[in-house]
Amino acid sequence: MFISLLRKRRSIRRFSQVQIETEKLDTLVEAMLRAPSSRGFDPWEFIVVTDRTVLKKLAKAKEHGSAFLDNAACAIVVCADPKRSDVWIEDASIAAIFVHLAAASLGLGSCWIQIRERSHSATKSAESYVLETLAIPQTLRVESIVAVGYPDEQKSGHPKEKLELGKVHLNGYGRPYAEK
Repeated sequence: MFISLLRKRRSIRRFSQVQIETEKLDTLVEAMLRAPSSRGFDPWEFIVVTDRTVLKKLAKAKEHGSAFLDNAACAIVVCADPKRSDVWIEDASIAAIFVHLAAASLGLGSCWIQIRERSHSATKSAESYVLETLAIPQTLRVESIVAVGYPDEQKSGHPKEKLELGKVHLNGYGRPYAEK
């Protein structure tokens, strides 16, 4: 069942205007809080945004690659406290992928928006923009935003033949897994 979900999941950047039901939002929240973290430190914090005005502001977080948030039903801003864990980036990323997979299992589309180390403008980082927009404490870092909503586009999963098996090695680098 899990592999069939992976086979069909794609990043969605066009969303219908249908709101996400409360039960589905609750499931997304549960999924991200169930994500594993290094040493169980759970350094993350999440902001679930459904307000259209705030979504429009977040759509301007980056110079490129965040505008589609304007049409999403929901944005989940994934933050973490670097003082709680030295691997906060990895922990936050794992929680974000749990959101993607949960969304797909609920019939929702999603797309990752990288915020950390990206620009809002020539003089401001995307992270600073998001921190200010959502009044996030300066002690937290913003890793990403996950746009979520009902898809307004259909995409087929990537065919198995297109998977890059050459990037998988067996028992050490250089022995292709495909030749096992």
